[in-house]
Amino acid sequence: MRFVEQLPHETEVEGHVTIPMADGVRLSARIWRPVLPDGEPVPAVVEYIPYRKNDLTSTRDAIHHPYIAGHGYACVRVDLRGTGESEGVLLDEYLEQEQRDAEEVLAWVAAQPWCDGNTGMMGISWGAFAALQTAARRPPSLKAIVIASFTDNRYADDMHYLGGAMLSDNLAEAGTMFAYATCPPDPEVVGERWRDMWRERLEAARPWVLEWLRHPHRDAYWQHASLSEDYAQLQCPVLASSGWADGYSNAVTRLLAGVDVPRKGLIGPWSHKLPHLGEPGPAIGYLQEVVKWWDHWLKGVDNGVMEGPMLRTWMQESVPPSTSYEERPGRWVAEPSWPSPQIKEVVHPLRGATIVTADEEEALPRGRTRTVQSPLSVGQFAGKWASYNAPPDLPYDQREEDGGSLVFETEPLTERVEILGSPSVDLEVSASAPVAQVTARISDVAPDGRATRVTYGVLNLTHRESDEHPEPLEPGRRYRARITLNGVAQAFPPGHRVRLSLSTSYWPLVWPAPEPALLTVHEDGAALTLPVRPTEEPDGMPQASFGEPEGCRPPPVTRLTEPEQAWNVSRSLVDYHSALDIVKDRGRQRYEDNGIEVGLRACERYTSVADDFASLSGRSAWTMTFSRPGWDVRVETSTVLTSSADTFTVDATLDGYEDGRRVFSRTWNETVPRNLA
Repeated sequence: MRFVEQLPHETEVEGHVTIPMADGVRLSARIWRPVLPDGEPVPAVVEYIPYRKNDLTSTRDAIHHPYIAGHGYACVRVDLRGTGESEGVLLDEYLEQEQRDAEEVLAWVAAQPWCDGNTGMMGISWGAFAALQTAARRPPSLKAIVIASFTDNRYADDMHYLGGAMLSDNLAEAGTMFAYATCPPDPEVVGERWRDMWRERLEAARPWVLEWLRHPHRDAYWQHASLSEDYAQLQCPVLASSGWADGYSNAVTRLLAGVDVPRKGLIGPWSHKLPHLGEPGPAIGYLQEVVKWWDHWLKGVDNGVMEGPMLRTWMQESVPPSTSYEERPGRWVAEPSWPSPQIKEVVHPLRGATIVTADEEEALPRGRTRTVQSPLSVGQFAGKWASYNAPPDLPYDQREEDGGSLVFETEPLTERVEILGSPSVDLEVSASAPVAQVTARISDVAPDGRATRVTYGVLNLTHRESDEHPEPLEPGRRYRARITLNGVAQAFPPGHRVRLSLSTSYWPLVWPAPEPALLTVHEDGAALTLPVRPTEEPDGMPQASFGEPEGCRPPPVTRLTEPEQAWNVSRSLVDYHSALDIVKDRGRQRYEDNGIEVGLRACERYTSVADDFASLSGRSAWTMTFSRPGWDVRVETSTVLTSSADTFTVDATLDGYEDGRRVFSRTWNETVPRNLA
């Protein structure tokens, strides 16, 4: 990244400003503003997240907020209620209170003498959720939003459930927020009342996974704050982005197709990162794009921002399997609208172990069946639902996974094939149990046999007709089902094969069904549909369309201890115990602008024994430390999830320490019925 030393305007920053809410709670904000003659008011851009502006996001914030402010905007970075130095407690994600607070924040910002009354919202992940959800409520000052790594459908396309099957990230995200929501404010900012504020957070804490387990179907809990319930709610322009390695790759194209407002979409090869910090690369000059967006929609500048394609995306070239890439080779391609009229849905019947063309199907036998009951080891090389690229967390070579799967494959391709969009698999199946899953994976198979996963999808077959009202399977009965895979842009070169793999488990990425199930696939009507982008189509954009990544230089951070990253798969052939251990330890570091020393260590562990579905266990444990001379606190959390055929069980602990002495401790042991999960 190129650090910009000279911007159109000098900026000034207020490190801690409080914003009053109607119920008396005050939220904490940091504000960057351009220095203009006579205090000329400017538009304001708000980022609203729970991740601690004073330390944990301060480096990232310092890269882009001063940059945008230096182009003539007031940038307001707000910690949610109950996080950082904001008062109150944070009880769950995306509650009504959170959105009401956001509306009040925007109203307060718009009324300040340094704001001209026009506001925008931006963010990645939670910040993007907040911007989209707030925009759907149409606050009068909000004129446009910029969002990255988001979803418009909280049930079907977030880190909780996928195709009606529970993701292990349901536990991992709950563990993350168990820690973040119980950290103390900084005494240097809020004074001696920091202990009372911290105690209030600790007393109110509860493992959020309990609530998420209680809603295994698409009900009012998930429908709340899901724009997909009514796309007409969004009335302001939106610039939306994500990455193919992220868990939110589907939302950009779905939003482009669903809303009727000025909109632009951008999808790169990135993991869960902002595009100017994108990994795998290439990262792009995203902040330049953002400033151009704000200039048009908040200042009325006629800069042509809406010219050109609706969607720009990175067409990925074939690569060998790896859990991490510095760069993904490929090229930028453009689509003038979405859905794109030039992308054709090409149906490939599944016959025997082969993916065939519609013309070839007529000459092949009909009425055959194949069966699969996957071992729990299938999925250990699946990677994370949403890659963070640290530790390396992309899927590895799929050959071992395919050994426990039902595999269909093309002949070696005679010409290049490119796909852009969401493939789907249509099946006619019967199962031996009332609850069964099927995971479908597409891989790019090189001539030497190495298999790189391109995309995947999951379906809890009880959700084959409805996420709102799933129905158990009648063992032995035949059902039609469609599995929609995650969207992707991928090229398959000549000589490679396209492989489809079907498995009945994908642990630990997906929590398995209550019991093993034998799945019978009836060939008649079984097909893979690929969204093929003609290779002869012009790309519609030059390859130098984006500038170099740039931003402001962040303040110095001193590393005090070395970070640690691990992603280890282990198996014992004595007792058949298998484990996936993940470690993400930032090490201890000191933020030199305020002297806070922070340590963060997160560990996840997923275990099972042989194919015993009652042996499944997942654990998310966090340790977060904050200190400076005269102040030393620590929060430790642990959440363990296990299951039987009928219930989930959550065992959780929360401990708070001051000066090495435990000052708070609480435990939970609760069960939740599975209810077809």
